[in-house]
Amino acid sequence: MTIKLYVGNLPFQMTDEDLHALFSEAGEVLSAKIITDRVTGQPRGFGFVEMATNSEGQKAISLINGRTVEGRTLKVNEAKPQQKSGFAPRGGGGGRGGGRRGY
Repeated sequence: MTIKLYVGNLPFQMTDEDLHALFSEAGEVLSAKIITDRVTGQPRGFGFVEMATNSEGQKAISLINGRTVEGRTLKVNEAKPQQKSGFAPRGGGGGRGGGRRGY
């Protein structure tokens, strides 16, 4: 079973290929993608790596989480499922309420 990992605090000059090579130390990398800004195309400083097996993913977390690369300490953990976008309730109401106090 594959496992998807979140990788945060990436150096902005790192490429998808660099990310793939870094994680290949832990096992078979199925995909490695650095997320970029939709407007500017610039890297956003995080990405995702899919490892072939859960054990390789756990090995990658233990090997790479906390490692310093180009002056940045990487944060690696299991990716959480993406939430659907839209207008899902987030609790609490908005605004200040209505009306004036009748004094």
